[in-house]
Amino acid sequence: MSIPDISRANSAELYEKAKTYFPGGVNSPVRAFKSVYGTPLFIEKGNGSHIWDADGNEFIDFCCSWGPLILGHANPNILEKVTEVMQKGMSFGAPTALENELAELILNNNRFIEKIRFTSSGTEAVMSAIRLARGYTKRDKILKFEGCYHGHSDSLLVKAGSGLVTFGETSSAGVPNAFANETIVVALDDTKALEGAFAEFKGEIAAVIIEPIPANNGLLLQSQEYLQYLRDICTQNGTMLIFDEVISGFRVGFEGAAGVYGIQPDIITYGKIIGGGLPVGAYGASAEVMDHISPVGSVYQAGTLSGNPVAMAAGIAQLSQLLKPGFYQELNDKTATFVNDILDFVNGKGYPVKLFNIGSIFWFAFTDQESISTAEQIDPNSMVKFKEMHRELLNRGVYMGPSGYEVGFISSAHTTADLETTKTAIFDSLDIVFK
Repeated sequence: MSIPDISRANSAELYEKAKTYFPGGVNSPVRAFKSVYGTPLFIEKGNGSHIWDADGNEFIDFCCSWGPLILGHANPNILEKVTEVMQKGMSFGAPTALENELAELILNNNRFIEKIRFTSSGTEAVMSAIRLARGYTKRDKILKFEGCYHGHSDSLLVKAGSGLVTFGETSSAGVPNAFANETIVVALDDTKALEGAFAEFKGEIAAVIIEPIPANNGLLLQSQEYLQYLRDICTQNGTMLIFDEVISGFRVGFEGAAGVYGIQPDIITYGKIIGGGLPVGAYGASAEVMDHISPVGSVYQAGTLSGNPVAMAAGIAQLSQLLKPGFYQELNDKTATFVNDILDFVNGKGYPVKLFNIGSIFWFAFTDQESISTAEQIDPNSMVKFKEMHRELLNRGVYMGPSGYEVGFISSAHTTADLETTKTAIFDSLDIVFK
């Protein structure tokens, strides 16, 4: 049965004021709630698996700040470490021992990189990795995949043009065509398109960049065989393979997708999960590749806030907890049970809904298809169903990201009671969507 909409009076008032300050009233587009019902919710606080908005509404949170809050909100160990470090100063623009400590923690537990460089965001990490690949190979062209998102740097805000193998077309005003002309875009899960690209641009492609677990445009899971094929064709052509693990890194396992699939990329990028939600990114590779970065190499990259002590402190506190025995097994098992219970419900009802998941990431797709591995397989019309479900879930105290193309995340802070409450809310919401 449908229930009344939650009160958004305070959030609506804040949003009207925000529109006088910020374009569209937000500082990142998806927050505007354009894909779902109602005005954006202004969040006041979070604790564990729960968040509260400006109207006092309480929600079980499956957005988790778009993934990095794998331990939930306001984790006590992170708060304690950050508070301790903040007392000594919040930014120096100079080296600190905390950078060494966090780097050692990562490198000692990751077989796939030997040196690392911290940045302030995933976008910055990806931008730097692209520059490193170009500098290392002395080539200019980049190949990316339709349906993968790599941040908002100019080279990567490019979508597929017409044809099997094409130069991309800019997907944002303000991106010069000259940038798009250095970026080749092909469909995911299409070996013929890849072969065509390498044949057409032989000796010109510096890097192939992919989300090994594409999770920015639905959850477009790729096969082990396809990712291995990608590794092999890059090796054969002297092209660097970049795994963009801004979402999957430290989320599906401490070694990310590289560890899950056992595939060695040439460069890996990571995002804010390293900092427990504070602004952090990183990229890493072999020592030989990383030594092409300034000040020892000729590829320039810098940042005043790179290795910021407060962010490093949060990272040390968060990643130390992820290394505890059984952490990922318990989290992934909890997610699998949650997903399977929902699948049992929708299958029993005959609803055209699929849940795709890997590790502690899940995605709702309103479809009869057994698998979705490319952006083209997502039916845009199905987003109407998500929009309806999203409103019903909010009314029942469950917060999902405000777009049907976004994935959901489960944290170690989600309790059995949280997940049982959420399943009941999902069942009731889907009954309304398909009534």
